[in-house]
Amino acid sequence: MKANVPGVENPGIFGGEATMLLTSIDPFVQEFERQFDRAVRQVTGHVNGTSMPMDGIRRADDVVLRFDLPGIDPGSIEVTVDRGVLSVTARREEQFDEDERLFVHERPMGSFARRVYLSDHLDADKIEAAYDNGVLAVRIPVLEKARPRKVAVRQGGDGRKAIRG
Repeated sequence: MKANVPGVENPGIFGGEATMLLTSIDPFVQEFERQFDRAVRQVTGHVNGTSMPMDGIRRADDVVLRFDLPGIDPGSIEVTVDRGVLSVTARREEQFDEDERLFVHERPMGSFARRVYLSDHLDADKIEAAYDNGVLAVRIPVLEKARPRKVAVRQGGDGRKAIRG
């Protein structure tokens, strides 16, 4: 079953449905799958490192972006802002002993990168970031001028009466 997610243009490759095919551990098949996966990532725009899933929450005073980065060393996470673009990069590496042989490789390794274009209504100078339990939370305050506010409605003093419905 495919879910429509409002505000998300590309929830995942092929509509966000994840499938797993069990194949024999044949080096030819593995190489074909690796090349196919790379081609799909290039076509879908995941060329600059592995993509990281993100949720965005808009509140009255801020925007919170949450990035899934399980198993990442917090020291490898870098959050930068340059000319209205928030960039999040991280790296996951795993070393194997000489007597160990990797025969299934499903967990993404290497560099992860994500760029988010920030609205002019956000205060890029006051961004905060925290990493906990594999989730990087980036909080971006909304500028005062862009916050929702109630507009007072005054009654005119020129003899006109209020409209009644």
